[in-house]
Amino acid sequence: MKFSGFPVARRALMAVAVVGVLASQALVPARAGDAPRVKFATSAGDFVVEVYPDKAPKTVANFLQYVKDKHYDGTIFHRVINNFMIQGGGYDAKYAEKPTRAPVVHEGREALARGGPRNVVGTLAMARTNDPNSATAQFFINVRDNAFLDPSAQSYGYTVFGKVVSGMDVIDKIKATPTGPGGPFPSDVPRTPVLINSATLVK
Repeated sequence: MKFSGFPVARRALMAVAVVGVLASQALVPARAGDAPRVKFATSAGDFVVEVYPDKAPKTVANFLQYVKDKHYDGTIFHRVINNFMIQGGGYDAKYAEKPTRAPVVHEGREALARGGPRNVVGTLAMARTNDPNSATAQFFINVRDNAFLDPSAQSYGYTVFGKVVSGMDVIDKIKATPTGPGGPFPSDVPRTPVLINSATLVK
């Protein structure tokens, strides 16, 4: 940006003002209508999630890139626990683990500090291993309020970056499906596979 034609001191003041405006804009939450939305078409029905780049920018960018790459198409919900959560995005219908990009940095605490949602019913969060910075493509949807998954000063917790905005009846249907062993997993696998036919950015 050019400041030609202004005295040096005034240029400096304008530069500070511009930086201040940009910084304040970065902290302003996205309006409800601005949040990107993704439609999941599954064998159990369709649901739509919205995600919050103003709360967890790296996590959302990572998730949306997997959507754009069609990574989720043909994957299953491989872990379903009624009264807890449903998890998917990592395995195909034959239980083969899909390749992923490098992990995304954990943003749980930062997302909460920016006013992001907690792990409550209907929210979308990243699955990970014991390493907080290990999340790649797998995600889960909370089907109850899981406060123990929330980040805190003592725990990294899990990064919440979105929520279901339509089709919660489909989530309820998935969470209630009978489960058992399947593929490499000893339990919690739907006996009738729940397939993600497609995940599409719709907004």
